[in-house]
Amino acid sequence: MLIVMHQKATRDQIDRVVKEIESRGYKALPIPGGDRVSIGVLYNKGAVDSAFFISLPGVKEAIPITRPYKQVSREFHGEDTLIQVGDVTIGEGHMVIMAGPCALESEKQAMTIAEKVKKSGAHMFRGGAFKPRTSPYTFQGMGEEGLKILEKIRMELGLPVVTEVMDHDTFDLVEHYADVIQIGTRNMQNFSLLKRAGKAGKPILLKRGMCATIDEWFMAAEYIIEGGNSEVILCERGVRTFVRHSRNTLDISAIPYVRRESHLPIIIDPSHAAGRREQVIPLSRAAIAAEAHGLMVEVHHEPENALSDGAQSLYPEQFDLLCSQVQAIFGIFNK
Repeated sequence: MLIVMHQKATRDQIDRVVKEIESRGYKALPIPGGDRVSIGVLYNKGAVDSAFFISLPGVKEAIPITRPYKQVSREFHGEDTLIQVGDVTIGEGHMVIMAGPCALESEKQAMTIAEKVKKSGAHMFRGGAFKPRTSPYTFQGMGEEGLKILEKIRMELGLPVVTEVMDHDTFDLVEHYADVIQIGTRNMQNFSLLKRAGKAGKPILLKRGMCATIDEWFMAAEYIIEGGNSEVILCERGVRTFVRHSRNTLDISAIPYVRRESHLPIIIDPSHAAGRREQVIPLSRAAIAAEAHGLMVEVHHEPENALSDGAQSLYPEQFDLLCSQVQAIFGIFNK
């Protein structure tokens, strides 16, 4: 339930509502708004007596929350969430482009790509220091050495960096170096990792699981927000289907659905959806036309020699074309 206070409700009236909620064994979550305060009711195991709360001084209305995900829901939080990462704003009215290699391979490789994607218009640099791979015999990433390269890119080029965390053991390390912490598709329902992300002091980029429904994805985000971290970016990266013409099937329909149901920003990873370089630019155009809040794109200056996902990585000149095209599309909706 969401209890909405009158615009002129006093602090004592707000505190009274909070006290009444907590006296019933629930958790009260005050949510300051533009002109009034709302108070979320959490951990109720059944229906909440709305009539009682409406009768309290200062209460305007009590709205039942019908979704299993509470804090992710637009019913709970009507305004779009904006996430600030340095000078970069992620959310409504903005388009963010994150770009870089799937995996960091060397300082020279990473700096070369970072310089090129920044010149083309990327706002953030993405690169994997720890790489979850299907085969145990393939390149697993550079670890902390890779994180230090990301730090150098941030310091020298001014690009905020996003990288993936794999487990509890390395979370503190990744949190120290990253501006945005990515939780990958394989870990979307790693609930202990989600709980740790809820205690992080950095925004979390949460990828959709390859076989997850949107409700399951929302519930994963709910774990993070319930833990205290409200800065969650949803990333659609394609779901597993029966097709063979691409690695996964990009769910474009997820964009308008997420924007209607949730206040969290949604970005698209066309590279992992496609698995093939020639599909990345068309999927990117479609994502921005469907009003996604941004893209995460893999770029490599020598994809034929890449240690990870070279076949889906754009050449720098292709990324330059992508940026110009999606910026034009974004401009149509944001004149």
